[in-house]
Amino acid sequence: METKKVYIETLGCQMNKSDAERMYGMLEYCGYTQTENPKEADMLIINTCSIRQLSEDKAYSQIGVWGKMKKSKPSLKIVFAGCVAQQGGANVLKRAPYVDLVLGTQRLYELPNLVKRIEAGERIVSIDEKPYDESEIKINRVKGVNAWIPIMEGCNNFCTYCIVPYTRGRERSRKPELIIAEAKKALADGFKEITLLGQNVDSYGKDLPEGQNLSWLLRQLNALEGKFRIRFVTNYPTDITEEVIETVIELDKVCEYFHIPMQSGDDFVLKKMNRRYDYATYKKICDNIRFKIPDVTITSDFIAGFPGETEEQFENTLKAMTELELDYSNTAAYSPREKTVAAKWVDLYISEDVKTERLARLNEHNRACCLKSNQKYVGREMEVLIENSEVRKNGDKVITGRTRNNKIVHIPCDRDLTGKFVNVEITRARTWYLNGELV
Repeated sequence: METKKVYIETLGCQMNKSDAERMYGMLEYCGYTQTENPKEADMLIINTCSIRQLSEDKAYSQIGVWGKMKKSKPSLKIVFAGCVAQQGGANVLKRAPYVDLVLGTQRLYELPNLVKRIEAGERIVSIDEKPYDESEIKINRVKGVNAWIPIMEGCNNFCTYCIVPYTRGRERSRKPELIIAEAKKALADGFKEITLLGQNVDSYGKDLPEGQNLSWLLRQLNALEGKFRIRFVTNYPTDITEEVIETVIELDKVCEYFHIPMQSGDDFVLKKMNRRYDYATYKKICDNIRFKIPDVTITSDFIAGFPGETEEQFENTLKAMTELELDYSNTAAYSPREKTVAAKWVDLYISEDVKTERLARLNEHNRACCLKSNQKYVGREMEVLIENSEVRKNGDKVITGRTRNNKIVHIPCDRDLTGKFVNVEITRARTWYLNGELV
């Protein structure tokens, strides 16, 4: 059978990147091999993200380019997948008639069957909200040190700004035997770190037999043989249990790192966002974790310019970022998403100029917080898992890795130690990373 080539362009989060690895694996059974050159591909897949308008616009722009390519290569198959596909459905085909398949987030594992149909000339929209049953599949992982493993999908929180419940559906846990088998395979393939993914990992197991929760899963994975690390993202603040915190303390392979999105430091805005906590509650959660895990890294997410946000309310976010001593935060200006509650508050929209200015100030505070956090580790000896090696333009050879608490460290070294655990003395703190020397 003649081998065909497929190229996937992935936009968005780690979950999307993990989905792409699964698609590559399934497509191998359909006779496709991966290519990094879209011009030589027989199938092009855009794996989309709808968290912000910019990402959605980028997706449609990219397939517009591919549509022109199809004019000179009519046999080319174009697949529009991911969150924008789930949201757009049949409208994608109307907007982009050169697309052969619209593949929703819940139908990922239907891909092999759908490929056969589009190869036979069908044009298909598959966005049924009932998830297509997962089976054990080959995963073509991106070569590296860290393997992303989804443990659950969807969200039940319905924050007023967020499209995820509409594109990823309600919370549902993956079967633990599939997760554990995937972790074993990744470790056997040489990966040294696994990151468990979910829109809200704390909800893992709520739809499984009693006792099979996140802490239980971490214990199962920690018991696997070999030296490796375990991370998990993302946590919803008020869903973090004492059991999870104690599990992180107890288990030697689970890293001291929590990503806990706050979104705003103002109580009124948090209520309008439909977040189930106020500033005091969030602070209590962080203080508790820091007291019990002294070297923990806590990162967060913040939105600038939420509809109706006043200058005073925005300044409360800046104060929160500083007072909480957050180690790093993802930041973004508010982007209205179709179907969400906040998108209907048009009369409360903040001007683009104000949102841009607030985001700049938010980023300035973020840089200050990052540098302050990094400075705590100068002079310390820390274990670093090396992720890559490079020769810089000036000829310097540098290896780069991460500490257990997710700090990036650059180290001068003539050897490629990728995948190795090394002890490093931290010599200097920069805004986004640390410098170190091998011990």
